[in-house]
Amino acid sequence: MQSQRTSVLQNSTSRQTFDAARGLLLMCLSYYILHNENNVQPPERRPAANDPLRTMPSLLKTVFFSALLLALSGTAGPEAAAQTSSSRDGGGASNHAMQVARVQYGGGGDWYSDKKSLPQLLAFVRRNTLLDVAPREATVKLSTDQLFTYPYLYLTGHGNVRFSPGEARRLRRYLEGGGFLHIDDNYGLDKSIRRELKKVFPDRELRPLPASHPIYHTHFDFPGGLPKIHVHDKDEPPQGFGLFSDTGRLMVFYSYESDLGDGWDPASVHDNSEATRRRALRMGTNILVYAMTH
Repeated sequence: MQSQRTSVLQNSTSRQTFDAARGLLLMCLSYYILHNENNVQPPERRPAANDPLRTMPSLLKTVFFSALLLALSGTAGPEAAAQTSSSRDGGGASNHAMQVARVQYGGGGDWYSDKKSLPQLLAFVRRNTLLDVAPREATVKLSTDQLFTYPYLYLTGHGNVRFSPGEARRLRRYLEGGGFLHIDDNYGLDKSIRRELKKVFPDRELRPLPASHPIYHTHFDFPGGLPKIHVHDKDEPPQGFGLFSDTGRLMVFYSYESDLGDGWDPASVHDNSEATRRRALRMGTNILVYAMTH
């Protein structure tokens, strides 16, 4: 799981390197075009009579360099390549550094709620960060080996959550091995998710995260901590909770009384203002960036 987070960071670095190299090529080529014509070069630096560039007809030369410039400027590197390939593979992980997976759990709760929310968040992340994340999420059951191929899990819903003993053991192994789980209470999840997390980590407690925790500042700044997105209980403030590994790594982030997923949904779904949606999308971005860089 750690290697997948490293891969994401290396991919981001390679995209920056690619952009820098492309910019340098464009600068050099532009300089050549502007300064390599006979009428702007001193005699001792003019091309030889047998130089193919000198003998090339002016119109053909113009077309040649224009095409080359167009090809270079139109090559968008790994980011665009990933976006293009995602249209072929349905937004899956095969051409991306990572993919988020939504947890399909038992117990009767609506694990599938806010179906449009994650694609909206992932599109925002792709526009505003260098993370090469697939534009659509996968769905995973904790009972399958596929669980261990996803570095980031998302769990939400309104109702009951239940993990079998085997699922609880596997989730513990996944998290202790470097995986990350974001639980977003869509209202009504709190009682059952706290009970089930006790199956996973009987020896650990969810701890409230102070507003100074890096997860609230890693990409966008939230000085007051977790934002309130959808008001369910007016008297209950939003609160982020965490479960930590023995080394102090945040393995589970639980967003309570915030309902970030409602804010990620298209504005028409919950009639949220643009400002509210922006706060939700930025906070969701922070969680994903933090998970993949810590």
